[in-house]
Amino acid sequence: MTTSHEPASQYERLGVFPTVDNGERLSGTQLWDESVRPTRAESSPDVTYTRLGRAVGSHLIAVHDHLRDELNKIRQLIESVEAGALSPPEAIVSLDQFAIRQNNWTIGAYCAAYYRMIALHHGLEDSDIFPHLRTCEAQLEPVIDRLTEEHHVIHDVLDGLNRALVELVDEPGDFTDLRRATDILTDALLSHLAYEENQLVEPLARYGFYEGQIR
Repeated sequence: MTTSHEPASQYERLGVFPTVDNGERLSGTQLWDESVRPTRAESSPDVTYTRLGRAVGSHLIAVHDHLRDELNKIRQLIESVEAGALSPPEAIVSLDQFAIRQNNWTIGAYCAAYYRMIALHHGLEDSDIFPHLRTCEAQLEPVIDRLTEEHHVIHDVLDGLNRALVELVDEPGDFTDLRRATDILTDALLSHLAYEENQLVEPLARYGFYEGQIR
């Protein structure tokens, strides 16, 4: 699960490059049609950017990189538990049932924190940043509508992962549903973050996160 960066003309001028979706998918489940995602036209070649504007554009990528890193950690935790690498202290090693529940609780607690982080990120975009961008550039309207729809889909996917964790506690040892839910989340989130960066990093560099930020 790797990402790479490649320049587009407007981003060459900006000097900040959105993460490119490498097209790799782990699940056969497609939650949306990527081919019909709306896109905005590139900015005019005479557009210039301030240092603050470049920092604002870079900040969105940095936040998304943190979400990607946390996603990798969730996958590693689940793989470690499935491989038996995570275990409770020796003092309770004989308590097999407790050991299983302890491992599952560890994953569940970590995922719960991740849910909150994504919810806060999407909530801030939906309530503050997106309305601001709508007033700045009309062609961003369909893009923002699509991003908002995808936020709701991702939250449903997170609920599915949570259900898979609960089922694992009831049926320890069967990781099929949990692995599938994790792969679906990985595909959806990485695709969404790359699309969002491609469409919004440059406008954010011109308009900022809120009115009056970029002058």
